[in-house]
Amino acid sequence: MASLNYKHLRYFWMVAKTGSIAKAAAQLHLTPQSVSGQLTEFAETLGVELFRRAGRNLELTETGRRILSYAEHIFSTGDELLELVRDQSFATTTFRVGCADSVSKLIACQLVEPALKLDEPVKLICREGRLDSLVADLAVHRLDLVMADRPIPPHFSVRAYNHLLGESPMTAFATAELAERLGPDFPACLHNAPMLLPGEDFAIHQRLLRWLERSEVHPHIVGEFDDSAMMQAFGQSGAGVFFAPSVIAPQVCSQYQVVAIGQVDAVVEQVYALTTERRISHPATVAISTLARDKLFV
Repeated sequence: MASLNYKHLRYFWMVAKTGSIAKAAAQLHLTPQSVSGQLTEFAETLGVELFRRAGRNLELTETGRRILSYAEHIFSTGDELLELVRDQSFATTTFRVGCADSVSKLIACQLVEPALKLDEPVKLICREGRLDSLVADLAVHRLDLVMADRPIPPHFSVRAYNHLLGESPMTAFATAELAERLGPDFPACLHNAPMLLPGEDFAIHQRLLRWLERSEVHPHIVGEFDDSAMMQAFGQSGAGVFFAPSVIAPQVCSQYQVVAIGQVDAVVEQVYALTTERRISHPATVAISTLARDKLFV
């Protein structure tokens, strides 16, 4: 077999989706005889049986099901390509950003905002998820940039680069009622206090635990969260003290109706831009880096 005939693959894909040659022919605007002939030729070229009869319909063989999974991926990617080329209704350039779950959404929103104010309009596509999944998408150019709270781990076999956007100490927050109960003596007031911590995927998870240990403070850990926004929502409900970067303290207080009860200078959160560029050149990434350096993390 010299190469794969993608026309035959599409005919097979359509027959598999519709369950019959007649329905597939109608979708393809071809005669059933033409589709049947092409399908037979495809099976003979591959040297495998793709379908078996099930009454009036066709049923995929085990090999056919495996081939279908590849066909689904191939044509889904093709549809994405066509959508990318045809979608000119909003912008001439698409900027695809991945945001790790461990990065504050308030920080990510502020950093990405300049990309929407460039002279050349940009259509922004944002994805959220685990760092390993986002870096994998970055490596195959499904993303232009990934925001993370750490550099790319050494065991990730990808050709990408770490750009430190900035860093911030952490601040502890609580509802006004809880803060009044705890008292003003920070951090001693955290002893036995209900506390919400970021999950183990956060770079600051272990840093906060070490700081609490060094401070001889032993809070009551109510919960750990893999999403910072959910942790802050629980904090707003009064479930416990939580931490967020000091650079967004005013926004956290305003959005979640909480008060800052103390700053932790010894625990610093970092924000990185991960890209496939050694030197940042994409206009949107340059705008993000400039805002981080000149405004947000000053």
